[in-house]
Amino acid sequence: MTQSGHIPGQPAGPCLMVIFGATGDLTKRKLIPALYNLSVANLLPSQFAIVGFAVESFTTETFRQTLSDEIKTFETGPIDAKLWNWFLERIYYVQGDFKDPAAYQRLKEQIDQTDQKHGTGGNRFFYLAVSPGFFAEIVEQLGKCCLAQQTNGWARVVIEKPFGHDLDSARKLNQEIKEVLDESQIYRIDHYLGKETVQNIMVFRFGNSIFEPIWNRFFINHVQITAAETVGVEHRGAYYENAGALRDMVPNHLFQLVSLTAMEPPISFDADAVRQKQAEVLHAVQPLLPEEVLTNMVRGQYGEGVADGQRLPAYRSEPSVAPDSNTETYVALKLSIDNWRWADVPFYLRTGKRLAKRATEIAIQFRRPPFILFRNTSIKELQTNRLVIRIQPDEGISLSFGAKVPGPIMNLGLVNMDFEYARYFSAKPQTGYERLLHDCMIGDATLFQRDDMVEAGWKIIQPVLDVWKALPPRNFPNYAANTWGPPEADELLARDEREWAQPE
Repeated sequence: MTQSGHIPGQPAGPCLMVIFGATGDLTKRKLIPALYNLSVANLLPSQFAIVGFAVESFTTETFRQTLSDEIKTFETGPIDAKLWNWFLERIYYVQGDFKDPAAYQRLKEQIDQTDQKHGTGGNRFFYLAVSPGFFAEIVEQLGKCCLAQQTNGWARVVIEKPFGHDLDSARKLNQEIKEVLDESQIYRIDHYLGKETVQNIMVFRFGNSIFEPIWNRFFINHVQITAAETVGVEHRGAYYENAGALRDMVPNHLFQLVSLTAMEPPISFDADAVRQKQAEVLHAVQPLLPEEVLTNMVRGQYGEGVADGQRLPAYRSEPSVAPDSNTETYVALKLSIDNWRWADVPFYLRTGKRLAKRATEIAIQFRRPPFILFRNTSIKELQTNRLVIRIQPDEGISLSFGAKVPGPIMNLGLVNMDFEYARYFSAKPQTGYERLLHDCMIGDATLFQRDDMVEAGWKIIQPVLDVWKALPPRNFPNYAANTWGPPEADELLARDEREWAQPE
């Protein structure tokens, strides 16, 4: 049972979804396909509706037609015409400015009409698929027109990242939205947590007795987390200039993976129990001293490159990017978690644009066994065991171990045991938002960030931001597109006599 008393795997109860920024990319690429997939899986309630809200001059009819055209592009499977028509009849549109109180009155009227027509029971959640600068404004307006009140049903607000751009702004945003909303109403979303493999980390660790006993500093040498993209910034240059790779990926996506990998066992899958253990990990990460930032952090920016015979532009040549930009498109860092489980086990994190392969994975490198048994054999070096949890694009888990090569001579080969979700479970491709949207409908906040988790993440990287701000401009670009980043990233591990595990 969830906190709201809902039985997992059953359709959510009656509710209405309001999408702010309904005409944007996120809505057509992720939200609408995810909701459609939920309806295919019979996880949407029959008493469900959507109200889109944006500044563009659509009507309900033109908005529905646009979504019908776009779903053919972004839905991965065939569209059931009857089901899509059922879905489409529950979509409405309100045009208005996010700062205009009169627009919120029109929105309230549409919500009331839709609630009566479709019987959504006064339950509603608001998805802020908008620029971060509008988060506090929209929440304030929802409070003023009484849409955030939970008198005749529940009300929840889903907020996309980035949640702030540094520690002070994150604290300020938390304070502003909590003047209107209770923490239990706030769902800070991270789409990485919607991926099956991410959710499976806890099951893998705590549901298999052979792994949890060795999941500690006595058996694990180090941990690597990689989030690599082959694409550049594309049409997001204006946003990326103000964010960079560090703000865009580390305090949210990568720290979520760190916390799930390193957390202690919770007593249940209850949201507060799980998130408390995640928060403890983030609070145990040792903040870097200014001098440590210079040695334990690497940043880079991609220059021109070539992939498949095609020329790739440098970051500084991308649309809406300054020709002398000092924004990083790559970052690698070394972190230490100061607790009994992970003391002296370094966590290496890296993320970047225009890298050689698209891959997000967690590599657990186990300690090397004693060599004395093999001292008088032809074996010169023992391969260490490595467990790799692949999050995208091919979700799965692999484990490598040594085995004797057949023959009269003692020789070892490395064997891989490999599990792929798609091949084993024949799973239909998902957007990553299905689970998260359904969880919001049923009131399960397990996969959403809590306020203290957000602030703890920013607290870790704030010293880095401070040092970088004080340094002179870097000699960018310092790595070519379609490579694995700047050479300093390899040196970061080489100093510890280690090297990056390259995704297969």
